[in-house]
Amino acid sequence: MRIAALLPLLVLSGCTADSGDGSRIPRIEVGAPAPAYAALSLAGDSVSLQAERGKVVLLNVWATWCHPCRAEIPELQAMHERYAASGLEVIGVSVDTDGADADIRDFMQEYRMTYPVWRDPGERIMSQFLVLGVPATFLIDRTGILLWKKTGPIEPGDTALTRMVEQAISDRD
Repeated sequence: MRIAALLPLLVLSGCTADSGDGSRIPRIEVGAPAPAYAALSLAGDSVSLQAERGKVVLLNVWATWCHPCRAEIPELQAMHERYAASGLEVIGVSVDTDGADADIRDFMQEYRMTYPVWRDPGERIMSQFLVLGVPATFLIDRTGILLWKKTGPIEPGDTALTRMVEQAISDRD
């Protein structure tokens, strides 16, 4: 059986497996280091999670065509406004196709998004973070450790996420 057919089972079981080419498929587990990830900002600059070390990062994978993504954007923007001064960096990773930059900018304006947006039209983040669909959100501490993850939209007033964010920003290693 090909690894692609096993991937959903591996994600659900939290297992690592050999990909068939000798490399290992990572486990994306709370308490483990977040995968290395780099992309381009909407402005075209090179960006990476490594460059965000020292900040608590709330990484949100989304697309303009995703209706649940649209529903969660106001909550993410509110978290950005509430916690940015305390060290939280909300980062949106758009998986919209190449050529969609104008649509993304229009979307950001419509939803009053003021946090950074990174572009990943090739959807590399999907394989690196084992994302099966959008939206998906990951909370990463100042040292690059994954603290929390969720597939599906962030609900307004999500107490589990708020608690984790507040704990992470108060931890000064």
